[in-house]
Amino acid sequence: MNSPTVPGSPVPILEVSGVAKSFGAVEGLVSIHARVQPGTVGLVGPNGAGKTTLLRLMLGLIPPSAGSIRVMGHSSAAEPLAVRSQVGYMPEHDCLIPSMTGIGFVAYMGQVSGLPKETAMSRAHDVLQFVGLHEERYRRIREYSVGMRQRIKLAQAIVHDPPLCLLDEPTAGLDPKGRDEMLGLLRALARLGNRSLVLSTHLLPDVEGLCDQIILLNAGHLLAAGPLGPLLRSQADETVVRIRGDREAFLQALGTRGLSARASGDEFRLKLPEGGARLVFEAASATGSQVRFLGESVRTVEDLFLALVDSAGARGVA
Repeated sequence: MNSPTVPGSPVPILEVSGVAKSFGAVEGLVSIHARVQPGTVGLVGPNGAGKTTLLRLMLGLIPPSAGSIRVMGHSSAAEPLAVRSQVGYMPEHDCLIPSMTGIGFVAYMGQVSGLPKETAMSRAHDVLQFVGLHEERYRRIREYSVGMRQRIKLAQAIVHDPPLCLLDEPTAGLDPKGRDEMLGLLRALARLGNRSLVLSTHLLPDVEGLCDQIILLNAGHLLAAGPLGPLLRSQADETVVRIRGDREAFLQALGTRGLSARASGDEFRLKLPEGGARLVFEAASATGSQVRFLGESVRTVEDLFLALVDSAGARGVA
């Protein structure tokens, strides 16, 4: 994601060069650099990390305080209409017209995006079928449930068949079944044609099994950006230890044996030298603890995020 563009290679969907954005004394983003290739991208981090700010900068809705940003080869600041002509946007908050029917609203948004009236209506029927609202397309939006509102927001974002979709918290407010169904729709959408997705979410598990690239933000700082697989494997040599006993005493006992462990929930994560398992059992014996599990780490996006936050904190970055 940070490699230079090679002649003949796909145009990056996003190029961010030293982008910062301040809102008065509040720093929304701090000197962000990233290059994102076509694909399915998870833009992740906790609430307030700067995800929505980055999306608005991409769309040219707000100007950066510093740096430059290009989307699909166009400058968001200088060519916002060129950017928006190639982007479908699903905002986090409702952008709906309650008095309109579902089919009327989606067709209208298709016309706003540049489709002829007849084409917009035909496409509206197609995308409402895709998102599972075909039977409810003539109902007023005011009658829609939260899940139906999320689906129609997705429908209006894709009605003009854009090559890039920006999806801001698409599973927000959904129950577990609705969340799984929405993620299923996004997986299907990612498989249809030459389309890239940027999925912005604070729910880290949402990107697993869906995204092939990731941008991790925390408090306006970029923690990592790149292909998801290599980032998850970057610390795959960690060992997980779960014990029953005094956790603090066990942690100290590991330290006296030269082992540095990171507590994560109800377990410890550490890198063991060859033969290091013996040291773990020695620490458990010395503290009267019982080792309940010792094995290779299966790394998740949440694990990656927590490790990067710890590392950034140790460097005084965020």
